[in-house]
Amino acid sequence: MYDYIAGSIAEINPTYVVVDVAGVGYCIHITLPSFSTLNGQPQAKLYIYEAIREDAHLLYGFLNQAERQLFLLLISVSGIGANTARMIMSSYSAQEIQDMIATGNVTALNAIKGIGVKTAQRIIIDLKDKILKVSGVSSTNTLLQSSSNQTKEEAVSALTMLGFAANASQKVVEQILKSDPTLRVEQLIKMALKMM
Repeated sequence: MYDYIAGSIAEINPTYVVVDVAGVGYCIHITLPSFSTLNGQPQAKLYIYEAIREDAHLLYGFLNQAERQLFLLLISVSGIGANTARMIMSSYSAQEIQDMIATGNVTALNAIKGIGVKTAQRIIIDLKDKILKVSGVSSTNTLLQSSSNQTKEEAVSALTMLGFAANASQKVVEQILKSDPTLRVEQLIKMALKMM
């Protein structure tokens, strides 16, 4: 029913904003990146998704149509509701989420609160082709990222089994891969061990 709502910001906090339009206050649920952008601003224009349930009519707002499109893709996945989709979009930028799905990065999606391995895999299976069409990522580029991604996951997994913290391992491995994304798993692990 609503495409967008534009007006002055009457109230804002990390989970919602109240937008005053001609004396009517619309409570619109937002993501953390939207909060960061809107906080301190006098006006807001948000593209709307309206969720109509038996017990409530909820409005979700997005800074642009691309963000709303990503949200709609996420809630089209079985088991992903509007609040879970908002949690995903609060954890990473829209571009990062698209990259994770396009490259099949289960680990990063699984790191989001409330997203298990199976749900992360389902998101990737259901949305990968759609994301590639929308974002226009070339398949060659995706293949390169995908092999580098698999290498990263294997290296992090090995380091974790050796007793290192998963977060610390991931940071070190990512740092090494930035300088040389063509490294083999064993080379990557050896270099990471020197830096841990």
